[in-house]
Amino acid sequence: MRRSKVTIPLAVLLLVALAVSVLPGCTTTPAAPEGAKTIKLGLSVPFTGAAAEKGAPIGQGQLDAFKYINDELGGVEGYKIEPVWYDTNYDAAKATTIVKKLMDDGCAFFTVVSSKDMNASKEAANRAGFPGMVCFSSPSLTHPPEHIYAQLPDYGDDWAAFSRYYLQSVWKGEGKPKMALMLLNNSTGYGVRDAARAAAEDLGIEIVAIEEHTATTISETDALTRIKDKNPDVIFISSTPAPTAVILKNAHDLQMIPETTVGCAHASFTKALIDLAGKDATQDIYGVYPTVNWGDDVPGMAKMMEYCDKRHPEYAGNNDYLIGWASSLINAEILRQAIKSSDGDALAKGDAAAWELAEKNGFMNVKNYDVEGLHGPVDFSNPVDKRGSKSVKIFQIHDGQMVSQTGWVDAPNILYENFDWFGK
Repeated sequence: MRRSKVTIPLAVLLLVALAVSVLPGCTTTPAAPEGAKTIKLGLSVPFTGAAAEKGAPIGQGQLDAFKYINDELGGVEGYKIEPVWYDTNYDAAKATTIVKKLMDDGCAFFTVVSSKDMNASKEAANRAGFPGMVCFSSPSLTHPPEHIYAQLPDYGDDWAAFSRYYLQSVWKGEGKPKMALMLLNNSTGYGVRDAARAAAEDLGIEIVAIEEHTATTISETDALTRIKDKNPDVIFISSTPAPTAVILKNAHDLQMIPETTVGCAHASFTKALIDLAGKDATQDIYGVYPTVNWGDDVPGMAKMMEYCDKRHPEYAGNNDYLIGWASSLINAEILRQAIKSSDGDALAKGDAAAWELAEKNGFMNVKNYDVEGLHGPVDFSNPVDKRGSKSVKIFQIHDGQMVSQTGWVDAPNILYENFDWFGK
């Protein structure tokens, strides 16, 4: 059979290529009015890819909050914020390219959603002195301290907080409880691995198994079978919602839960997990999360919910949207401090001098900033502790709802850089 041959004009191919290259950087935020003073802030977000169930609500929360800040608050100290965003696709190579693009675009500083993407971005940023904030952090991003700051406690902090809660409030046995770790094979999982290595012995916990998985896993039955043979008292998972849902459904099928206690770090512990895994597999699962719950009576909740309901109702009830919204409020506070102590026009240039001003006069002047009650106060003034918020809450899922089990639990800074094995 003879196949027909279709010829596509070169001009059409060039236009398609141009569209593909431009679309990832499109902004959903309208341009500032002509003549308005603006300062560019960079965003690196996994809107698509293996972590899109987290990246999309966070990214939309960030952009909606910038719209609120510009439209209702008039910007920051006379300047409108111009968000410049790119979709990482949860791809390390793309994240590395994007941070360099944000520097070239003239951003005063940047924010990255995922620890994996920031892990790929940090080398170029630290080398250039380009300050950045990461929403979801891991110890390797802020230890040793350089130019990267964390919005929230990291995954190692999650493990430490949950472990203390488990020992005090859940564990009823004698001797050391046996814990298995199920970890995403990037910084999301490795942060918990490092924390357990640093603190498990002192806490009195025996780590009996460490299993890794990918973000695209479709079954963890084999890993769970190996863990089941170790007869653990508790399993701690540090991953994103989709693979965590796979793990919980597999564990439920193997009749490991609810008999075995399960805790989750905050990367996966959100509404998306319940939607993906279902009520049965998530019943009584514990989780650590660094924000208040959706709908709690705190000053910033009503405005955030108003924008979510109007612009992205599909994310109503999703605390990841809340984290995105809060991150932009923090960005605005960093910018406010920098403008108050610097020349705003110098910051707007987005060059190396602007980056230095943004860090020294912006980040490091943020002290006990109240993020309208949405999560713990943010303080970047300590040159050793680069975490903004330093507290988390323990939740448990009951009938498809995340119910708070504690108030704010402090997460002391672990000096990982003092361990000779860290980073090797």
